[in-house]
Amino acid sequence: MDLENKTILITGGTGSFGSNCVERLLRDFAPKTIRLFSRDELKQSQLRSRFADDERLRFFIGDVRDRDRLILATKGCDLIIHAAALKQVPVCEYNPFEAVQTNVLGAQNVVGAAIHNDIPYTMLLSSDKAVNPVNLYGASKLCAEKIMTQANAYATYSIARFATVRYGNVVGSRGSVVPLFLRQAEENEITITDERMTRFWITLPQAIEFVLSRIALTEGGEVFVPKIPSMRVIDIAEAIAPGTPRVITGIRPGEKLHEVMLTEDESRHAHELQDSYLIYPEFPTWRSEPYAIGLPVEEGFRYSSDHNTAWLTAEELRAMLPTLIAA
Repeated sequence: MDLENKTILITGGTGSFGSNCVERLLRDFAPKTIRLFSRDELKQSQLRSRFADDERLRFFIGDVRDRDRLILATKGCDLIIHAAALKQVPVCEYNPFEAVQTNVLGAQNVVGAAIHNDIPYTMLLSSDKAVNPVNLYGASKLCAEKIMTQANAYATYSIARFATVRYGNVVGSRGSVVPLFLRQAEENEITITDERMTRFWITLPQAIEFVLSRIALTEGGEVFVPKIPSMRVIDIAEAIAPGTPRVITGIRPGEKLHEVMLTEDESRHAHELQDSYLIYPEFPTWRSEPYAIGLPVEEGFRYSSDHNTAWLTAEELRAMLPTLIAA
């Protein structure tokens, strides 16, 4: 999809992904309009100042829980990037009703608005925590993925098509371990839940580039998974605060030792591309002809953070820190 002169709406538009995606779109894609949909008027005001009141930006106060507001906000759009979510695992565990209303029912409302207004493309941002979930955040993202895939069946008589991008932890994003370790380094004590822990890592620019590049590959129902490096949590601590005393606190409720982005069961209907994996829907009833790009992965293949072939070292992360701190 050529984004030039297109109207794009980003839910959660004032978050880390949304605000940086706006910068990328304005700089390199010449969109007609970008609509930022979020609940936070202060962050909207700050973004308006950041982009010097760029006339291509529109700011919509709204909540993805409100379907009517979404229908109004998305009218005439060419693309929806659905980034709004409650993302903090402990917050979702403590507030399960709220997490479901935002992450699950919110996804349903986005789908309903897209079909109602015949929006050509809607892309959901998901997480590795949606795979074999052990916490409510992951479970709600799994539900959102299923809703987004099956939305294509509801849109049979519409031009609307829906897909998902699933990726790992964003290095340096708000609430991630990098800013936490930076704060703890000043206090001369790093807390680590388990020294064996590994995670997938992706930078914010990489995540944005991947999302925008998958739109052209969307036929409806795909889950796109980027090939990204893993990192050990102790290497993150070493990169940020070498020699700082560490305290082992134990794995928190709803936390895994390692993350998975593609399971053995999904491998039966997944293909490998040069830079990613593509998980096809198992029952694409909305499609009359089969389609596929890339090569099928071996049955039983599993893409997990502990058995990854690409690893980010402490030295590589240390080199990235000035950029992350500046962001």
